[in-house]
Amino acid sequence: MALGKEKFLQVYANLPLNLRKEIILVIGDEPITWNVAYSEVLGNTPLGKQVLRKLEELEIIKGD
Repeated sequence: MALGKEKFLQVYANLPLNLRKEIILVIGDEPITWNVAYSEVLGNTPLGKQVLRKLEELEIIKGD
């Protein structure tokens, strides 16, 4: 598993359930919640990879 994905899953697992519905990013005018990000990252989709890159850029998660 890639380090960025692993770090994301660690952060996600420690989030309170009510925060998982909060918007964390906007990509292409589309709001991305923690729950959406989780689904995309887990599915290894192109959007999931983009989400990981953005979260690393914002230092919400620490990548490689």
